[in-house]
Amino acid sequence: MNYELIHTVKEKFQAEFEGEALMVFSPGRINLIGEHTDYNNGFVFPAAIDKGIALMISKSENAHSTIVSVDMKETLEVDLKNLNRIEAPTWKNYIIGVIAELMKVNPNITNFNCVFKGDIPVGSGLSSSAALENSLVFGLNELFQLGLSKMELIHVSQKAEHNYVGVKCGIMDQFASMFGVEDHALFLDCESLQSEPVFIDLNAYDILLVNSNVKHALAESAYNERYEVCHKIAHQLNKLSLRDVTFEELETLKSKISNADYQKGLYVLEENDRVVECKKLLKQNDIEQVGQLLYLSHHGQSTMYQVSCKELDFLIEEAKQMNYVVGARMVGGGFGGCTINLVLKSNSEEFQKSISNLYQRKFDRTCSIHKVKLSDGTRVVKM
Repeated sequence: MNYELIHTVKEKFQAEFEGEALMVFSPGRINLIGEHTDYNNGFVFPAAIDKGIALMISKSENAHSTIVSVDMKETLEVDLKNLNRIEAPTWKNYIIGVIAELMKVNPNITNFNCVFKGDIPVGSGLSSSAALENSLVFGLNELFQLGLSKMELIHVSQKAEHNYVGVKCGIMDQFASMFGVEDHALFLDCESLQSEPVFIDLNAYDILLVNSNVKHALAESAYNERYEVCHKIAHQLNKLSLRDVTFEELETLKSKISNADYQKGLYVLEENDRVVECKKLLKQNDIEQVGQLLYLSHHGQSTMYQVSCKELDFLIEEAKQMNYVVGARMVGGGFGGCTINLVLKSNSEEFQKSISNLYQRKFDRTCSIHKVKLSDGTRVVKM
């Protein structure tokens, strides 16, 4: 956790507001493997990281609630009796959505003040949105002693994203951000929401995220389009989700749907199997074989699910040529953002210099590299 971030938020809060306040930290997440399987009720393997959102919150006697975004240099004033989404895309819809959905569950909220700031790279696919949603819903639950469980809170966060942001996300991002365990990834069944923390022995390796610093415009619409494709396939087979579909059943549709749609369905089934295999390999501490699964996962995302882009594919292909990188793939929704790379600690600096130079030469732009550690989930920070 970045204590400079905590200090900055505290200073800004004290400059804007008076009185006692609560500090919350909610982490972003990586997903080791299992991309686009969450909204198909499948398996995923996320982990909270040591970058996230710090949010300070207190009760207010004012006639409205005031929310300050340090990063955006913007302030939102909210009337709790009149919560409507804003038509233009904006961070403010995450805030309005969380408040509105939380008040449907428990209306015992009065006005409040809060300040937040993050250190998650924007557009990186590390779920800054889930971290923001969770930091606010967790803070409100604590501040007003609503008594909701963490499981109830993440469903509020998810509904805020569905109904106020317009992204039909699965539950993985909110779950990982809320329930993360230090030095562990969470093997999560998105159907039952049963999870198992699995220890990852990374003594010899660094987790390095390479941010392509690109975010292609079609990302959000393409995400929702793939969501619809998956549900259409499941519906044609009279199943609730692709989680319930076998390879044999999918094969029966091959002549009835487009090849592009068939490949998307096949990717999801194969990715689910990779997640299950990954858990077994981690328990055997076979990081090198885990790395091979990561490469296979990226190949599927790029060629079958078609959510990659030339920048991400380039980063993966170059990483593959470096024998000290045991595995890599893109993370997040796609069309930009980050790759995750498992790199031998002894070659960490060499990797960072090499991949930066190669990327600059190829695309005439810089990539950003972030080393992350696996972290605990959303929590109160003792001041």
